[in-house]
Amino acid sequence: MSAGKARPAGHVYGFAAIGIGPFNLGLAALSEPVDGLDGVFLERRESFDWHPGMMLEPAHLQVPFMADLVTLADPTSPYSFLNFLKQTGRLYRFYIRESFYPLRAEYNQYCQWVAGQLESVRFGTDVREVTYDDGVYRLAVDGPDGPEVLLTRRLVLGTGTAPHVPAACDGILEAGGLVLHNADYLPRKSELQKQGSITIVGSGQSAAEIYYELLQEIDVHGYQLTWVTRSGRFFPLEYTKLTLEMTSPEYVDYFHGLTQDLRDGLIKSQKNLYKGINSELIDAIYDLLYTKSLSGIVDTRLLTHSALTAAAWDPATGSHTLQLRHEEQGTDYTLDTGAVVLATGYGYVEPGFLAGVQDRIARDSRGRFAVERNYSTGVEPGEIFVQNAELHTHGFVTPDLGMAAYRNSCILREITGREVYPVEQSIAFQQFGTQQLPGLPDGVRPAAVPEPAGVRA
Repeated sequence: MSAGKARPAGHVYGFAAIGIGPFNLGLAALSEPVDGLDGVFLERRESFDWHPGMMLEPAHLQVPFMADLVTLADPTSPYSFLNFLKQTGRLYRFYIRESFYPLRAEYNQYCQWVAGQLESVRFGTDVREVTYDDGVYRLAVDGPDGPEVLLTRRLVLGTGTAPHVPAACDGILEAGGLVLHNADYLPRKSELQKQGSITIVGSGQSAAEIYYELLQEIDVHGYQLTWVTRSGRFFPLEYTKLTLEMTSPEYVDYFHGLTQDLRDGLIKSQKNLYKGINSELIDAIYDLLYTKSLSGIVDTRLLTHSALTAAAWDPATGSHTLQLRHEEQGTDYTLDTGAVVLATGYGYVEPGFLAGVQDRIARDSRGRFAVERNYSTGVEPGEIFVQNAELHTHGFVTPDLGMAAYRNSCILREITGREVYPVEQSIAFQQFGTQQLPGLPDGVRPAAVPEPAGVRA
């Protein structure tokens, strides 16, 4: 991996991007050929590794290969996924495979390939503290050569999301037994399969992938397998084409223009648009259950409408007791299990190094980043940008890999003051609000949409 290009002491970067996941890595790749653009990308890990605990062998992305780091901004970029396949001798195999969806492990290899070519990225560099003085941010970092201070005029925050552990599980992760978030699944899979029973909590793609893999080997290891979700069903990811138009600049415009309360309500109601299960995987699970049932009763249970309300570990019995509530019937019940896998998603956690620059960050009425339409959240325009921290202001497309190149094009436009890569304004056939209608009958005017509470125009 590249160690990054050194700069003389006192050098002030145009921007510093902190955290190198796919989003900031895409920004680095798109920045690389731009003359005069002086940025540095910092990551505390020693190398790029995307969700290593979930690199299940058959798992693939839920977006096509064109949603790589660069293609939707610059199809001619040497850092495209297709060029990666060409340079690694796999282009024809991918072509013969006839699937638009790269394997998850393959995408990780692609990102590592890109990261290894970029001089602007610095791995093994941990940002400890950020302060601000007279137009310059000072970043105290621990790097491969020890502590140093980096200076920059702008920040791009891409530290990513962290595993979410339900409040009901507070304490049991350290109490003993075997409880883990799905982020740690693969390294501990063999431990799980030594237990007499395993329970998966969650209803998204990760939960389904783990359930399917453990179900395949249930006869070999002889464990009981339970899948619990508070949802009313194991719902599929909605992937129809008119729905996909909601991953568009127009929908982001529409969503961002709503009030804060409306946006928060919409996010809760749109989970099937970005948190569902691939329909092919749902069918594969059913087919596997059907096949195994030919040999007798399959020792597995799928429990819906069941919310986890509390959990405890009993060292005497070597068992976890999960307190569950059937939310449709309003009844409580318990479930004993030897191991628990929490496929309960991820959430944004504000990095601690921002403590010294709180006065530089705009907030909404609930204390979250007040992110403007151009992905800026600083009290001064174009000073601090965020990647995947704007779900509440920009909608469910926030974590979507397919919109990353668009967001990075917008950020680069703000940083450079020019449109480095064409930024699409209109790609959808449908209109999401009256402000976007090309024309209205005489005497009819769209009502004004209130400004989002706590967000500057």
